[in-house]
Amino acid sequence: MTQSFDTPLPPPKERRRLRETGSLTRTQLAARLGVSRETVRAWETGRSTPSGRARESYGKLLASLAVGPSGEVTNRQNATPPAHLIVSSGGTGQALPPTAALAPPPADPAPPTPAQAFDALYTFCAPALVRQAFLLTGRRELARESVEQAFQVAWQRWPEVAVDPDPPSWVRATAHDYALSPWHRFRPRYRHPEPPPADARDRALLDVLLTLPPSYRRTLLLYDGVGLGLPETAAETEASTPATASRLLHARAAIAARLPDLAEPSELHRRLAETASTERLHAAKPPTVRIGGERRARFWTRAAIAITVAIIGATALTLHSAPTRYEPPVPPGEAVPGVPPRAAPGTLSAAELALRAKLRAEAANSPGKLVPEAR
Repeated sequence: MTQSFDTPLPPPKERRRLRETGSLTRTQLAARLGVSRETVRAWETGRSTPSGRARESYGKLLASLAVGPSGEVTNRQNATPPAHLIVSSGGTGQALPPTAALAPPPADPAPPTPAQAFDALYTFCAPALVRQAFLLTGRRELARESVEQAFQVAWQRWPEVAVDPDPPSWVRATAHDYALSPWHRFRPRYRHPEPPPADARDRALLDVLLTLPPSYRRTLLLYDGVGLGLPETAAETEASTPATASRLLHARAAIAARLPDLAEPSELHRRLAETASTERLHAAKPPTVRIGGERRARFWTRAAIAITVAIIGATALTLHSAPTRYEPPVPPGEAVPGVPPRAAPGTLSAAELALRAKLRAEAANSPGKLVPEAR
């Protein structure tokens, strides 16, 4: 008895949407199907089409992901899952199995609260983002700080992030921007290097990465590490597609020149994942990040209010102590006519000596004057 492997498949864009709806990465999907991650990328971009048993397994997996919680097939093309779909059964971020998906839904399922949606997004993205930030900076503490800072900003702007077509990409871009900020070099705690990884191969790869310019490093990480396409990488790094391709080629060439065994993109992807995974980089709990963001927002709000009150008080004091009428300035002195100018100290002239003798003589003969006597 022969089997037919002509299983119908959705379009490439729908394949990727179904995988993202099920909260699966390309690596996880490739591990389930027993293929490489590059093969899954080719299937989702339309460069190739699976055949044989791989096609049958791929089709069954996509069919299970296309079944919604109410048993309806959601295979609309070019549909983007809203932010609340991040939370599924138990808030684990994983798709429901087919048997659970066929179960009747509750009468009125309560939508997740903003805190629950944020916690689900943090639980799903934070561990990977910490590892990515470590590869970008080579610092463990800065990697954790970057991710926490990004999620605190996301919580402060949650109404905007919740309706974003791709919340993980929004948070990832914020974390990468903070991690690569050049102002960290002026902070005292980051002036000294951290201990390098224990493995020699990990140290060599990290040293090569840190010698690359930040834009090249980020492009390489997004394309060969995270698995984004070239247009998505260009959009996230705010560069044109040709410039992104040039950065990627130069970064690969620099790594291949010092580490020839990483010339293949698939091997480079594997080594990036291994280098980041060997470090024990633990992210904080979601409530801790949320509460920390709220405290920081309250602190800066109170600081802004205090500065505003100080400016208003200084302005009021200035207005109160300012003069209420115009007082003209004192004019400079003018010369009086007929009075000779005061002579500078020095030897008296003959006329001045005669005048002095005359004044002294008159003062001595005058009865109304008191003349001091020498004793």
